[in-house]
Amino acid sequence: MNIEQFDRDNKGFFKATEKGPVAGRMTYSWAGEDKIIIDHTEVNPAFKGKGVGKQLVLAAVDFAREKQVSIIPLCPFAKSVFDRNEELRDVL
Repeated sequence: MNIEQFDRDNKGFFKATEKGPVAGRMTYSWAGEDKIIIDHTEVNPAFKGKGVGKQLVLAAVDFAREKQVSIIPLCPFAKSVFDRNEELRDVL
């Protein structure tokens, strides 16, 4: 699984691909200079059940730790990943 990040002005997204096809995408918006809001996570139906959504959230966590920003998970899926994984909550 390859995950790329695209940051454009006050919005951005993480895109997961596997040997070409887009497996999933997670969008976010900047809230000031030190917070991102994850607003939507979408997984290609062909990749359901393969952990793509969680990998996208983990990529956002890595990004937040590297840039020293916090995450506001408005997306219900992203929020559920944080709720189930206490070790990720340092970026909230």
